[in-house]
Amino acid sequence: MLSIKRVPTVLSNYQEENAGEPLGCGRSCLGKCCLPASKLPVYAFKNDPRPKASSVATDELPPDFFLNTLLLGQWEDRMNRGLFRYDVTACETKVIPGDHGFIAQLNEGRHLKKRPTEFRVDRVLQAFDPAKFNFTKVGQEEVLFRFEAAGGDEAHPFESDGNEGTKSPSVVAINVSPIEYGHVLLIPRVLDSLPQRIDQESFLLALRMASEAGSPYFRLGYNSLGAFATINHLHFQAYYLSVPFPVEKAPTAKIPTNQGRSKSGVTVSRLLNYPVRGLVYEGGKHLKDLADMVANSCVWLQSNNIPFNVLISDSGRRVFLFPQCYAEKQALGEVGQELLDTQVNPAVWEISGHMVLKRKKDYEEASEDYAWRLLAEVSLSEERFHEVKTYIFEAIGLVEPEEETIHEDEEKGTPSNSSDPMHAPQFPEGCLILQ
Repeated sequence: MLSIKRVPTVLSNYQEENAGEPLGCGRSCLGKCCLPASKLPVYAFKNDPRPKASSVATDELPPDFFLNTLLLGQWEDRMNRGLFRYDVTACETKVIPGDHGFIAQLNEGRHLKKRPTEFRVDRVLQAFDPAKFNFTKVGQEEVLFRFEAAGGDEAHPFESDGNEGTKSPSVVAINVSPIEYGHVLLIPRVLDSLPQRIDQESFLLALRMASEAGSPYFRLGYNSLGAFATINHLHFQAYYLSVPFPVEKAPTAKIPTNQGRSKSGVTVSRLLNYPVRGLVYEGGKHLKDLADMVANSCVWLQSNNIPFNVLISDSGRRVFLFPQCYAEKQALGEVGQELLDTQVNPAVWEISGHMVLKRKKDYEEASEDYAWRLLAEVSLSEERFHEVKTYIFEAIGLVEPEEETIHEDEEKGTPSNSSDPMHAPQFPEGCLILQ
């Protein structure tokens, strides 16, 4: 068994209190003892299968209602009530000089009040353990609202009379150790005790949330076990940052396929001129088409024990998938001490170009070269990436007409074909698949 000493970030104020004991009754938690009788507010999203453009408003609500009025408004309410461990809005942030525009944030508060634990890095799929911290132990004061389908074509918020009719609601809760403004957790079917593994239903829910937010600056992210998820209870993270991520500006090359794509309308590209090799999914006749293709790719990675991270971008119209191997390299002693000393764990936000630094020295000395070297350690080798991509394509029913070859000059990149001005141009050795 490979293991490394981990100091996981505290996501809830209840994470360190009675973590191994059931929270019963009287704690107003998200468990089966309390949630069915709760009256959490509900946001019901419209039953529209098409990806929603960020400029299109619903008939019932202003276009910024979900993001600005509901989500960010309720997040600020929790901040005013003192539920966060530090004021993330006071953290210094800068764009690192260079061609790629990596973003650095000094977040010393995120390094405090953590409890050490042993975290396995050699198993992407692990059984849910109710004795360990999970989101059923979160207090309801940390929850902003339930997030569920409306059953019609209009989105609307409403006060709940209780959750008795909802077997297992999906909820949006604050992350009490936020990385950025509006940092929240989307927890699908919280009562079902789902381990950290993606399926089609949960991924579609995440795309729905990005679509409802309707802003290119509100992204959702996912970390698998082995790729710096620290809690084995299914969740996505999300926050608002009003600058493009470096990965969103990176050039891409569309991968030609001769079957499958015509049925769903989803195209798959590979990143170019970026330190982490990855796939980019976009399009689709329906939002579910995009969700199914990405989810099925993730299912293959999970089933074959390959850690990965996912970024949901552009209001749910664009998804980045990164198979990675940093934790394994770290466990095997293959990461340089200089990088280890920074204590930066390259999860989805770091891989996307938002570097969350814990020491003032690292923040002041942050450079594009440092960001590139750190992220290059995350990436699979070119040979391994090509092998993994081929297996993923087989799993999702796409076939390349002939051998794809990306030459060295092509790695330098070409502009993305995206019509969004935000993407014009779009804003070492790898590891073996873990067995």
